[in-house]
Amino acid sequence: MRCFLFILFLVAGNLGLFAQNEQLAKNFFDQGEYEKALKVYQQLYKGNPANTVYFNGVVASHQQLEEFEEAEKMLLERLNTSANYPSLLIELGHNYELQDNTERATQFYDEALQSIEGRPNFAYAIARTFEQYNLLDYAAKAYERAMDLNTDRNYNLQLARIYGEQGKIEEMFSNYLDLIEDDMKFYGLANREFNRYISEDPQSEPNIIFRKLLLKRLQENPSLLYNEMLSWLFVQQKQFDKAFVQERAIFKRGENNLQGILNLAILARDAEAYEVAKEIISYAIDESPSRTFNLQARHFLLKLKLETAAPEDYSEIHNDFQSLLGEYGYTPETLDLQIDYANFMAFSEDKKEPAVKLLKEAAEMTPSKFELAKVKMALADILVVQEKFNEALIYYSQIQNLVKNDEIAQNARFKVAKTSYYKGDFEWAKTQLDILKTSTSQLIANDAMELSLLISDNSQEDSTQTALKKYAKADLLAFQKKNSLAIQALDSILVNHKGEKIEDEALLSQAKLYEEEHDFKKAETNYLAIINSFGEDILADNAYYFLAELYANQLHDPEKAKSYYEQIIFNFADSIYFVEARKKYRMLRGDTIE
Repeated sequence: MRCFLFILFLVAGNLGLFAQNEQLAKNFFDQGEYEKALKVYQQLYKGNPANTVYFNGVVASHQQLEEFEEAEKMLLERLNTSANYPSLLIELGHNYELQDNTERATQFYDEALQSIEGRPNFAYAIARTFEQYNLLDYAAKAYERAMDLNTDRNYNLQLARIYGEQGKIEEMFSNYLDLIEDDMKFYGLANREFNRYISEDPQSEPNIIFRKLLLKRLQENPSLLYNEMLSWLFVQQKQFDKAFVQERAIFKRGENNLQGILNLAILARDAEAYEVAKEIISYAIDESPSRTFNLQARHFLLKLKLETAAPEDYSEIHNDFQSLLGEYGYTPETLDLQIDYANFMAFSEDKKEPAVKLLKEAAEMTPSKFELAKVKMALADILVVQEKFNEALIYYSQIQNLVKNDEIAQNARFKVAKTSYYKGDFEWAKTQLDILKTSTSQLIANDAMELSLLISDNSQEDSTQTALKKYAKADLLAFQKKNSLAIQALDSILVNHKGEKIEDEALLSQAKLYEEEHDFKKAETNYLAIINSFGEDILADNAYYFLAELYANQLHDPEKAKSYYEQIIFNFADSIYFVEARKKYRMLRGDTIE
């Protein structure tokens, strides 16, 4: 027994020693110390000549030392004693290629490829060895020949990857489509690859190739898969009307499930394609037999109308709300609709008292704590608009007790701080904001940090906080949707407190208000003023990003947009806008997005 244990410990010790020496050899090789690497690999190979890692290590070390004859000798010996390893032919070819003997290298590569005819089982190993030396044409031929010889073999995934590296876009797309047609488990992988090549530009070469390929396949094989892929492509191109055509076809041929159409309406709304979104959701309403779905869809349609409504449209929207609530009733089922109706009355129609009354009645009939928290949040927001700050603070505090540890509770705490800030109680507001800097919601944490910095920056130089009080008042006016008054209040700050810490904050807030009022040239002027006068300060990245967005989306100057996105990439790597700026810059430049 003792003898057995001794042998066991000895074997384990030797294995550990081999592993250490292998790592040592690899380290020497990676550091370019090939002579040292060769010695260690030779020692390892001598102890275990069957180990291919040690064998390849010796060969590669000889090659790096330009000892090509030694490498060839080893490869030929291994080939003569191991006829079952045709990939050694590729190694021999590579050895000649290192000597710039392309003709001899090609002979061995062709011989390796030819060996697949008699031994198709070795195709994968042969192709992978070709790939190792970036011989992609040979690797592709190896996979293709193996599939020709045996139709049960499927190397579409490997071929798709190689075609992508070769720039054979159509072949790559085609192979990925073959993959997901055979097995939908590959859909996610294929879609990630499609995303690398497909852009918003319908005229880009990959987009055109993909569209033509899908249309051709759809004609040959009317599979819903190709309708779905076409819909996905049109969504990427922001062509929601064309995506709608595909989703209708899917709905009519599918299981009468309107979820895809609803999802498309949401995507169109998010992209601000409001008219198309209205058309899509109206179709869903007409086709749906479900009372619940109809409620949700008609509510969604109402919110779409609000997105583009002018004051002269408010009467019709008011009637739509009343009609829908009259049909479905003031019940827990319509709670979200009631909240939106109250917000519409308070913020658009200036009917705050009826809005408050509606929400207080809704609170009485709401059984769920989470739903009750939503009602109280909307109620408190309207009370802030009415400048009934103390009553609003009570509701925000109640929300924190109702749904502890939920994100809505953190949002309520942020609104406690914001309400205190509106009141001019900056010290208490900052105490709450400093707690929220560690919020699990990144958005709340960022907002808390920004407001906390605003308060601290504008309290140090001015102990009376005069400018900060004016700014908080302007901020409240903006929250009350009194944009013109807020712009005037900020103008006063910019005139009377020029050169103070508050100036860049006032310029930024005013710019965002100008955008809401569609006065884009004035917004541009403000952003440029921040960049020119406060280019090293904390709001500089905001100004660069918002100005880039303004040029890209409203002023239609992609070249200027690109230059301002570029500023974020090169000068503000820690900005919260960095990732989006890089993505949008690459899209404008026409890069493939990875």
